[in-house]
Amino acid sequence: MRTATLGPAERAAALAGMAERELDVLVVGAGVVGAGTALDSATRGLLTGLVEARDWASGTSSRSSKLIHGGLRYLEMLDFTLVREALKERGLLLERLAPHLVKPVPFLYPLQHKGWERLYAGSGVALYDAMSVSSGHGRGLPVHRHLSRRRALRVAPALKKDALVGALQYYDAQMDDARFVTTLVRTAASYGAQVASRARVVGFLREGERVVGARVRDVEAGGEYEIRARQIVNATGVWTDDTQALIGERGQFHVRASKGIHLVVPKDRIHSTTGLILRTEKSVLFVIPWGRHWIVGTTDTGWDLDKAHPAASSADIDYLLEHVNAVLAVPLTRDDVQGVYAGLRPLLAGESDATSKLSREHTVAHPVPGLVVVAGGKYTTYRVMAKDAVDAAVHGLDQRVAACVTEDTPLLGAEGYRALWNARARIAARTGLHVVRVEHLLNRYGALTEELLALVAEDPTLGDPIGGADDYLRAEIVYAASHEGARHLDDVLTRRTRISIETFDRGTRSARECAELMAPVLGWEKAQIEKEVEHYVKRVEAERESQRQPDDLTADAARLGAPEIVPL
Repeated sequence: MRTATLGPAERAAALAGMAERELDVLVVGAGVVGAGTALDSATRGLLTGLVEARDWASGTSSRSSKLIHGGLRYLEMLDFTLVREALKERGLLLERLAPHLVKPVPFLYPLQHKGWERLYAGSGVALYDAMSVSSGHGRGLPVHRHLSRRRALRVAPALKKDALVGALQYYDAQMDDARFVTTLVRTAASYGAQVASRARVVGFLREGERVVGARVRDVEAGGEYEIRARQIVNATGVWTDDTQALIGERGQFHVRASKGIHLVVPKDRIHSTTGLILRTEKSVLFVIPWGRHWIVGTTDTGWDLDKAHPAASSADIDYLLEHVNAVLAVPLTRDDVQGVYAGLRPLLAGESDATSKLSREHTVAHPVPGLVVVAGGKYTTYRVMAKDAVDAAVHGLDQRVAACVTEDTPLLGAEGYRALWNARARIAARTGLHVVRVEHLLNRYGALTEELLALVAEDPTLGDPIGGADDYLRAEIVYAASHEGARHLDDVLTRRTRISIETFDRGTRSARECAELMAPVLGWEKAQIEKEVEHYVKRVEAERESQRQPDDLTADAARLGAPEIVPL
């Protein structure tokens, strides 16, 4: 298998190729479900295309809590099937599919009542562990343990002494969600899928009742392509209803957007060696380790405004600070917040009692011949959703097609990762990079780290850190544009790296250096560099202004003050 490169030339070739020959399956939307669907389809030997209106994972799939988890709270709802399915997927990702991207993470659950709460919560966590092991893929994580208040405060000194009487500690897993999707897309392309970002579906081709293709606009270079496909999969998340409207058909269900926001704070603001999971009156609140930072989230409120750029209001931020400060000995303030991001969950809202209960489950429908719709679900179970979508598409192909093989198909960078990890000190000595830098690269690119090291070997200045964001190397910016399909500065600062939420200036200090590194790869002249930097700075200003607004309506209006770098 070749390792696909997603540079400008490959994007142009993919669009032309999709228009030249009828595809078996065209996937619309490159969030985690769409990217997973493209990989599933390609690995069954089907001629597959994938188009995305913006950037890979530019919607929900880059703005999650960054957790791969079974959903402990769904046990309380007695949704055992969903939890069992998610725990199996968690184990597969940790052990086989993406060990370089998905890592174990500990959580502490403070107990506030003596006796009954330890028995109740402990039984739930014990069942969680048991279901994980019984899935056949859960032996890689430590089992839960019961802690006294003294031991709990030893692992999480940041907690108020009166905020708990004891605690439970258990393990789940986490990943960088946008990086995971980018890797999925590249893996699909490596197995033959033709993929193109900034390619928006503006209409569907019909022959009678049947959908036989899509009209796709190249929003970068201009022009439209007619891409014919025997089956189309609509995997557009919170945009599902908008995409469905292009064929003028009412769906069997609707997708409702629920907004969740997260805060990013420096590691030294919360003194703890473990993540935290806290109950709120509405749901649960996570404090999640994130490199040299913590992620605090999330909220859950309805959203019917701009889907591309959901805005966090001042009220959202205050809500999270209030709830996390209820248990912290040294409270967080607004000044501690480095980054804020908001995302939309695609929740199923049915038109009848039979579908209204679906919520965090997913569903697949075939509303008209030639079109499959997949919606709902959660990040962890993306592979199952993709399998179900391709199964439905295969049914419409009316031919024998191989069964799903993604359970045994590691993502790019997984093969050889552990061997390279064991050799990281030797790699550091060979390249002159500090071993911590090598570890950083291995945990973001796995075995593909060798491709970045080759860039550094050609130009040693690429081994230097980015000014103002020294967690990242200059080589990563070049690689994002040359290999990972980054088309704009925003793609790099927000999704290929996390500079936009991991620095107090939100990436504005790094913007020009990054744009200048991308320019030779993407053919930018000085005017385009200036445009990219100016757009990014305006985007940050608009987000900061939105976060000062009291409610969703005013926050949305403020965020829309920054225009798109590429108008859709």
